[in-house]
Amino acid sequence: MDKILVVDDEPRVVRLVSEVLRVMGYQTISASNGEQALELVVLEQPVLVLLDILLARSMDGYEVCRRLREFSDVPVIMLTARAQESDMLQGFDVGADDYLTKPFNAKELIARVKAVLRRYRRPEEVVATTLVCGALTIDLARRTVQVAGKPVSLTRTEYELLRQLAQHPNCVVQHQELLSSVWGPEYRDDIDYLRAYVWYLRRKIEADPADPRYIVTSPGVGYMLACPEGDANC
Repeated sequence: MDKILVVDDEPRVVRLVSEVLRVMGYQTISASNGEQALELVVLEQPVLVLLDILLARSMDGYEVCRRLREFSDVPVIMLTARAQESDMLQGFDVGADDYLTKPFNAKELIARVKAVLRRYRRPEEVVATTLVCGALTIDLARRTVQVAGKPVSLTRTEYELLRQLAQHPNCVVQHQELLSSVWGPEYRDDIDYLRAYVWYLRRKIEADPADPRYIVTSPGVGYMLACPEGDANC
């Protein structure tokens, strides 16, 4: 039985979340602080971590996620009572995969858990193609990215977003199509997710993220991977 780690210092939240997950068929383990959470990830190898941002003691959820990403790519859903965009962006910056705002209902929790696990478990397409866009090189077979010959480290979600754009160079891919392809159909209206990840992706591959050369915005429509020497297949 797959295990899900619930990290929260509120016993009521742990109890309610664990009950929903057990009904879904998952085994649950819990931690009330960051140190215990990191130890349990190593010892128990959960398939998913539900991580509260406002933890007591020495580490908050952001720091826990940052340290977790040093040794594990287990998917992480951040839990928070604050619905500010800055919180979401900070969570994505340290490697979180999704974001759930308290209070949430069982239906919403189930949908997010299923969507994140589906993204991590779906078979990966092996495409023996290398796409070159100026100084940007994307090796779709090896899942590597370079800018001016230097490797770029991308999270799983950042790479999947770039891969989706790379499959349609010089063509605008609509917001809803990107969201459905990368995150799942449940996310097709979550434009803020897409904007956040595009921003982080630009920071890693663009010389000037505020004036992007590669990932170009089509206002109100979507995004395009601009390859001056490439052909359009729209």
